[in-house]
Amino acid sequence: MSDKVQSKDGTSIAFDRSGRGPAVVIVGGTVGDRSQQAPVAQLLSQDFTVFNFDRRGHGESGDPQPYAVEREIEDIDAVLGEAGGSAFVYGTSGPGVLALHAVAEGLRNNIKKLALWEPPFIVDDSRPKIRSDYRGQLMSLLAEGRRGDMVELFFTHAVGMPAEVVAQMRQAPWWPQQEAAAHTLVYDATLMGDYSLPRATLVKVNVPTLVIDGGEWPWLSNSANAVAAALPNAQRRTLAGQQHNVEPTAIAPALIEFFQS
Repeated sequence: MSDKVQSKDGTSIAFDRSGRGPAVVIVGGTVGDRSQQAPVAQLLSQDFTVFNFDRRGHGESGDPQPYAVEREIEDIDAVLGEAGGSAFVYGTSGPGVLALHAVAEGLRNNIKKLALWEPPFIVDDSRPKIRSDYRGQLMSLLAEGRRGDMVELFFTHAVGMPAEVVAQMRQAPWWPQQEAAAHTLVYDATLMGDYSLPRATLVKVNVPTLVIDGGEWPWLSNSANAVAAALPNAQRRTLAGQQHNVEPTAIAPALIEFFQS
């Protein structure tokens, strides 16, 4: 059974607490809930007290409207409070971008170190740009109840997966879970904007930060390089051969090494 904490606006944020030792907060959850990062949390819990939470609108957490990125930053602050006021933070993919904004917008004294897995900015012409109506199209599909098409649009347009691969994915047993969380794709689109590198935000992120990629998606590797170059206090690491859906047994040792150094 999960624990819960109230965010500043009263929203209930669900989280799992495991392990013992210094605190680590995991910021995950793209088209899904905290179960996505549970295997990583389990591995980290051998050395840390791990707080793995559902972002608002995901899993067991509340979802009041209207959505705002600022409310999600307050949610991270609330979980940090449960962790004793400060912690190491691991953010994966888009939620890692949320963690960057959290440091830049006031939580820099609460986040001791930050580790990021493949923040998905588009920094060059190694892949097509995000079209300007992407968020609007997601909202239109949601209004029509076409949740599966929302998830397909995310994977084909935002992630850049081939349409034929996504068509096969729609037959997978886990696809209904993706559809159930499809409304949160609008939130992620709000967070990411046009997917360009937010330099004005990154220069404010002065905590020690490790930016990690798997080397399999050139545009994500280029993004990781650009993020690390723009941050005041960054390290870079590549876990060769890892896809964007990184294996827990690959990422956990890298996180442990960084947080313990």
